[in-house]
Amino acid sequence: MTALLAEIVAARGEEPAVIDERGTTSWNQLDQRVTQLVHALEGRGLRVGDTVVAMLGNQVELIEATLACAHGGWLLVPLNWHWVAREVAYVLADANTAAVIVDERWADVMTQALVEAETPQLRCRLLTGDASLPSGFERYDDAVASASDEELIDPQRGGPMFYTSGTTGWPKGVRSALSAIGGPPEVLLLIAHTMAPTIGVVPGDRIVQLVCGPLYHSAQWAFGLFALCCGATVVLQHRFDPAEVLQLIDQHEVTNIHLVPTQMIRMLELPDDVRDGFDGSSLVQIIHGAAPCSPSVKRRMIDWVGPVVTEYYGGTEGGFITLISSDEWLAKPGSVGRPLTVVEVLILGADGKPLDPGETGEVWFRNLLGSDFEYHNAPEKTANAHRSGGLGTLGDVGFLDGDGYLFLSDRKIDMIVSGGVNIYPAEIEAVLTDHRAVADAAVFGVPDEEMGEAVHAALTLRHGHVWSDALGSDLGSFCRQRLAGYKVPRTFEVHDDLPRSEAGKLSKRTLRDPWWEGRDRAI
Repeated sequence: MTALLAEIVAARGEEPAVIDERGTTSWNQLDQRVTQLVHALEGRGLRVGDTVVAMLGNQVELIEATLACAHGGWLLVPLNWHWVAREVAYVLADANTAAVIVDERWADVMTQALVEAETPQLRCRLLTGDASLPSGFERYDDAVASASDEELIDPQRGGPMFYTSGTTGWPKGVRSALSAIGGPPEVLLLIAHTMAPTIGVVPGDRIVQLVCGPLYHSAQWAFGLFALCCGATVVLQHRFDPAEVLQLIDQHEVTNIHLVPTQMIRMLELPDDVRDGFDGSSLVQIIHGAAPCSPSVKRRMIDWVGPVVTEYYGGTEGGFITLISSDEWLAKPGSVGRPLTVVEVLILGADGKPLDPGETGEVWFRNLLGSDFEYHNAPEKTANAHRSGGLGTLGDVGFLDGDGYLFLSDRKIDMIVSGGVNIYPAEIEAVLTDHRAVADAAVFGVPDEEMGEAVHAALTLRHGHVWSDALGSDLGSFCRQRLAGYKVPRTFEVHDDLPRSEAGKLSKRTLRDPWWEGRDRAI
């Protein structure tokens, strides 16, 4: 029996633990399959400290892989399944991958990436689904079914490392307290129970958590896995569909759901007859974050579902930093809340000194329990995101009011948030300037009513090239071959020269500000 599930399995063995589009897995089944997966991976040569890369959708196998790594002492890297082979290959090499688990939907991308990547430690390749096996792969279900289900001896704690796109052009792995290797797996159970109030879960209560965003995202992972470890039944929707979300909530009597603002907008825009047919009385908490939310959207959501809408501010690096309930937000519209009891938030000026309430500066935070983060293989990036005394930053700008509520106003770092997904322009600019027609590129976010921001590129062209619809189409195709679709610029503008300082630094604010002029938000 697994350390993390033992108590829940003993009490609720045949009740549903995970429900996905392919079926229902009971607590007994989940416990057995996790145990067998640990034995299967150990039998294929994995040792404590190795890395398991999982390119899986919102499916029970990703839950199983996560729990297996938590007992095998392995680092789990959940891959963004929108990525193309070039992006996947970089992570495979950077993470020093020992095992790969991929769903049949992305087998072609993974096999191409494995050809391109240097993976000398790779010892195991598993495929989920029924598609024909690529060369060198085993079927996941066969590997699990043929493995022992004997009790795990001396399980070692492992955890996740999430890759977030980097300002230097490649994704960076974020290692936090969750990524620690070694020691008893029960530490993760302690973390889950500590986080339970934040994610709206009371261990022992009847909780059904709906996850309708990709589990490769740290927030979705946390709301799914922490809730599961507290005894919640987890319902997985692979691709977000607003009408189906309403159906799933009523069908499974969902109590908790995590959303991003784009998803709330799509739910609010459903036809009246669809929304009128929604009961939703089982909902205890809708929690949202990952991107700025328009006050009008927030008010409409509260008016529709009631005061069960909670917002948080945080990130892969810092976890949850602030929280605000519906009632608090209605009294403090636009705020992202007050810091959690275990987090200190400071607003620092350009000189690094704390600012008074109401003064705008860079937002820094410190976890009072000593939790911290670092970027894998990127010491300079880690150093730039820290100050002495354990302070870290996500690169946001804002202020604290006299009551200690945080308001965000801008971002210091060069990042776009589109549909709740962080997009760093550097890697897009690097791809654009590889094109035969592009001399220089500046990528930044422009307003988008549904997604929050859309990716936009300002360009200068090489001598002999002029802008045309055909060139725009060719640039789009060029980018899609090298980048995940959500990173491809939606629009372009062409300049004779891009604004740069004498030192060569690009002044994007000169290009970006006109797009945001007259709006009530700058991010």
